[in-house]
Amino acid sequence: MELAHRIRLARGQEPADLLLQGGRLINVFTGDIYEADIAIQGSWIVGVGEGYTAREVIPLRGRFVAPGFIDAHVHIESSMVPPPEFARAVVPHGTTVVIIDPHEIANVLGLDGIRYMLNAAKYNPLSVFVMLPSCVPASPLGTAGATLYWYDLRPLLSNPWVLGLAEMMNYPGVINGDPVVLDKLRAFAHVVRDGHAPQLTGRDLVAYAAAGMSSDHECTTAAEALEKARLGMYVFVRESSVARNLADLLPAITPANSRRFCFCTDDRHPADLLDEGHIDALIRKAVRLGLDPVTAIRMATLNTAEHYRLHDRGAIAPGRLADLVVFSDLYDLRPELVFRHGVLVAENGRPLWEPPNRKVALRHTINIAWDQVRFRIPARGRRIHVIGVVRDQVITRHLIEEATIADGEAVADPGRDLLKIAVIERHRATGQVGLGFVKGMGLRRGALASSVAHDHHNIVVVGADDRSMETAVRAIAETGGGMAAAEGETVLARLPLPIAGLMSDQPIETVRREMDAVLAAARALGSELPNPLMTLSFLALEVIPELKLTDQGLVDVVRFERIPLFAGED
Repeated sequence: MELAHRIRLARGQEPADLLLQGGRLINVFTGDIYEADIAIQGSWIVGVGEGYTAREVIPLRGRFVAPGFIDAHVHIESSMVPPPEFARAVVPHGTTVVIIDPHEIANVLGLDGIRYMLNAAKYNPLSVFVMLPSCVPASPLGTAGATLYWYDLRPLLSNPWVLGLAEMMNYPGVINGDPVVLDKLRAFAHVVRDGHAPQLTGRDLVAYAAAGMSSDHECTTAAEALEKARLGMYVFVRESSVARNLADLLPAITPANSRRFCFCTDDRHPADLLDEGHIDALIRKAVRLGLDPVTAIRMATLNTAEHYRLHDRGAIAPGRLADLVVFSDLYDLRPELVFRHGVLVAENGRPLWEPPNRKVALRHTINIAWDQVRFRIPARGRRIHVIGVVRDQVITRHLIEEATIADGEAVADPGRDLLKIAVIERHRATGQVGLGFVKGMGLRRGALASSVAHDHHNIVVVGADDRSMETAVRAIAETGGGMAAAEGETVLARLPLPIAGLMSDQPIETVRREMDAVLAAARALGSELPNPLMTLSFLALEVIPELKLTDQGLVDVVRFERIPLFAGED
């Protein structure tokens, strides 16, 4: 829009394209709510106030108008659908912008995975900005499908949809001055660099912030959130499908410091997106727990926009993009109209567009050396290191338990909730298999397997017996990736994920039904966790304390080193 034309429109000298009339505007700059008309020309807000005219008028009749919601940090791959289907799920909930970290697909396909996400996001009514994955692989403790250095990533900054460097998960590398990590930080010093530092505190946290990390989404306590906010970091309040931290972090948020807090979903599965919603669900929950509604909306809009230097959105003001959400109840926010760039794209929870029918080819990613896959664990002692599941969290506990030994082997003991877990390398068919034990999954029989295995995304499987474990893994391989439940030689249910072993090529409703079937099978096998598949996928995450498993064996992430399975070998 030519500048002189914009000025004439702002002064009301010419009619705009669209007028939202008689709404109650939520001003995230001042915290006010007041009646105002909003004049829109093309994608832009050109006027706010009274007396504007337009070729089309939509009467709002006193409903509230807020800026479109922004997810500060999300891995679309965790929704198990590509960007077009993800948009169809979240835009009707008022989300108009997401800041994604394609870390998952990059750990499988490298630069091809990042380019896939950028291309798949085109031509959708959702603005998808990319923070480039900083840790591919996430650590040297597991085998990923790619390795990306700073010089691989930096050329992508020329893409206007790329904003900076995503969560620096290798916080030990930062604070200990790893040359490869520091080179990456230097190469991205002029753009936003997000953090990832669970439980980091004291001088180590100070050093991490001094290195330029400007945010963190791994806080689990109010004290941790406050310590990071006091160092100038933005704290992303996370409410994902497995890590539900919002209630624990709300006590840290006050009128004085709320501008340092944003909302993010990080990893959300289809059922939660379809049943609960997206950022709107976080706003509702925060308000229900006592947070001021305007503060919650500001955390979902302006705060995030300013952190990512997106100064053309995040508020309702002249010169900003017309990303808007209309709703009736400030204390139970349910989007009724959603505008993206001045176009009505969703109404009463229903998308008003069809996803583009665009196919982007990717190579096959399930490569297993079956002749080397073994689940047997010869007994080398009586006591074993065990991964302890923490319900509703991605962190784990480091337990030491008595091994159950049969015929000279350490075996699963479902009666004690002691299950065998394995990670099978699937990127290069190396034959590497990491073996261990886990407590807290709850299976009494059978097995669960997944090719979603943060962050190396090999195949992770947990089970009560070896035969069930192999059946579940083979079921995944047959569909080019996915999730499966098995008992003995019978596949009980499976969810195919042929796109990099992470995402489906089906509508999100289909994915949800197939996921529900696998979860139902998991419950039938004895698990009482809310989402045992999501929990399973994070048991391979080698950058979240405390004990994890990779294809190279058990990892103590507190000390960032491998440890033997049997305690007597320490």
